[in-house]
Amino acid sequence: MKTMTCKQMGGPCEVAFQGNTADDVIKAQDKHLKEVVAGGDEAHKDALKEMQGRWKNPIRGMGWYMKTKKEFAALSEN
Repeated sequence: MKTMTCKQMGGPCEVAFQGNTADDVIKAQDKHLKEVVAGGDEAHKDALKEMQGRWKNPIRGMGWYMKTKKEFAALSEN
């Protein structure tokens, strides 16, 4: 298991997500962004829009995805 924060993936806060793969923590952050924005959190709105827009621009989205996977791979196990 490794840990990445919302902030490490482009969000505004230090909420930590744990997973065995980068995809695990990415999915957890996506869920977090949707939930907190739905609950009225304005600070996460830009990060949610960015997350939703990643896949509208596949080249930029893949750049973010590969960067995040690389950062995850470099982390120490918990």
